[in-house]
Amino acid sequence: MTLGIDRADFEKAAVDETESMLQSGALNKKGGGRYVVAIDRVINDTTQRIDTDMLIKKIRVAILRSGKAVVTAAIQVGGPESTLSHSVRELRENQEVKRTTVAKKNAIIAPDMGLSGKIMQRNARTGSGKQLVEYYFQLTLTHLESGLALWEDEVVVGKIGSSRTVSW
Repeated sequence: MTLGIDRADFEKAAVDETESMLQSGALNKKGGGRYVVAIDRVINDTTQRIDTDMLIKKIRVAILRSGKAVVTAAIQVGGPESTLSHSVRELRENQEVKRTTVAKKNAIIAPDMGLSGKIMQRNARTGSGKQLVEYYFQLTLTHLESGLALWEDEVVVGKIGSSRTVSW
């Protein structure tokens, strides 16, 4: 048995947090339409090497499927997820490319919201000498113009095992 994070833990965190976000009304745009959400950093503060994109991808898919928001792939911390959205703009100077098919200036949509988070780990011993490892999946949805957090949630995944079991 492992005390580390597995696929089922990511599934639980993604489903629980997405349902919380969608039910909160934070993505219900006044007057209709859809918000544009950019993905900010998700910090891994655990002893494990975690691909935080696994969690974010599941949440992105659920947001898109809900129809309440779109997610920009052109603007993201650390550079765009889709480098093509910027690369095609470099074609403006290429004489071999038909001008009317090149992406126009002022076409990339700036995000309204940013989704950021953190995954933390806390280890403790139980009274019976077993090891308790808790993982905290925290997410925040921020309105970028005002800087106000419109939604936050935390999902805790706990695991108990032998004191000899490692959590990484």
